[in-house]
Formats: sequence, C-alpha cells, structure tokens
Amino acid sequence: MRSTHTTRTLWGKTSPDFHEGRVLAGPHSRFEELAQLFRITVDYIKGLRALHFVGPCVTVFGSARFGEKHLYYSLAREVGAQMANLGFTVMTGGGPGLMEAANRGAKEAGGKSIGCNIKLPTEQAPNPYVDKWVEFRYFFIRKLMLAKYSYAFLVMPGGFGTADEFFEMATLIQTGKVKHFPLILMGKRYWAPLMGMFRQSMLKQGAIDPADLKNIFLCDSPAEAAAYVRRHTFKQFGLKYEKAPKPIPLFGEK
Repeated sequence: MRSTHTTRTLWGKTSPDFHEGRVLAGPHSRFEELAQLFRITVDYIKGLRALHFVGPCVTVFGSARFGEKHLYYSLAREVGAQMANLGFTVMTGGGPGLMEAANRGAKEAGGKSIGCNIKLPTEQAPNPYVDKWVEFRYFFIRKLMLAKYSYAFLVMPGGFGTADEFFEMATLIQTGKVKHFPLILMGKRYWAPLMGMFRQSMLKQGAIDPADLKNIFLCDSPAEAAAYVRRHTFKQFGLKYEKAPKPIPLFGEK
C-alpha cells in the first residue's frame, strides 16, 4: 500500500518518494528490483556529476535544530571559516541549524560551500550560504557523497542523524575501508558521555581496541581542529598540490 504523509514534516524525517520506501521493504519482483537499481544509479550519477569539480572537501555534520542564537551555531560557523581558510570546500547536509552555520562560516571566509540534501515531502529551500545545492532521493547515496569527496569529518553536536554519520565514519576507518582521515568531535562537554561509554564500557569489555579511540579527536577550539586537520591531511594526501578537475562543457558539466 502506498504510504501517505502529513503536510507538516520535520527536516529529514520522512521520504516523499514511494520507491525509496520500497528499498528496505523485502524482496520484490525481478523487474521492480531492476527498476530500483536504475533509480539508485541515477541518484549516484547525479552526485558524481555535481560534486566532481568542487575540490578537496571537509564535511561538517551537525543538528538542524540549533538556531542562530545557540552557542553551537557560533562554534559551527567558526569551524566552517577555519576549514575554508585551510583551502577546503566545506560540505554539509545543506539544511538549517549547524549545517547552515558551517556553510555560512565558509562563505564569509571566502571559501566554497556545498549542501547535499535529501528530498522531503514538502519542498525545502537550501540554506542561503551554499554555492552548490545537490538533492538526493536516497539517504545512503547522500551519505556516500558526504564521505566520498572529504578528507576530514567534523562532528558538531546533534541527534540521531549526526550520531549515525559519526558512527559510520568511525566504522569505515576502524575496518580499513577508508584511510585514517581526521574524525573530530566538536564540543567536549556535549560528547563527554559518549566518550565515557566508549572507555568505560566498549573498551573495558573488549568491543573496541585502544587504537580505535585514537582515531577520534575531541576538542572545543575551531583553531585547534583546523591545526589537527592540517597536520593529518596536507602531508599525508599532498593536498597543497591537488586541484579540482576542470568541467568539460561538451559533457554538460559546469
């Protein structure tokens, strides 16, 4: 049965797309599965074409619920500025709250600012500080793009979505699926209970190794975070020599 949605929807909570909801709904006919694969491929190619030319990125994750007057908004804004000053394109989910703050900081510092959004039942405008806005149908494609083009990941305070993004990057690094890119938790007080659980429960009972915790950098200072990113990316990945590819107009690229 086709699902229905109310007209008032919180950011990122539901999908307007019937087909997206079918991805996790068990087996379907071979034809439907093939059609679904085609739609997923289109979403993936859309991301590749849009983001291929944005240059080395840093992704900033964070809550959509902390507004401009919140302390963490100012922190995310400064984080965005610091990353832009290093020469990175700042990438976020493109929404309000701390995503907006990071994009805003990058824009104000003269850097590039990117937003990767997810389609919602009611149309959502990008925050006003993104240079490029890419909208995806599938959450997992969006998460892939937020990871694919970035050399560091800064995790601002947030809820389930932010925690999910943090744990995914931590798992990819732990399992060696990606290199040891900087993974930074911003806000010592906010993340202290989580770090305590890592040390007092997971580590003590052998669910993780001490080396896994060394991959996580906890700090309050955007300048300190920027120094950490510079120290662990520039030499390792040769970023000072790296340039973004040039678009080819013949292919409809811009």
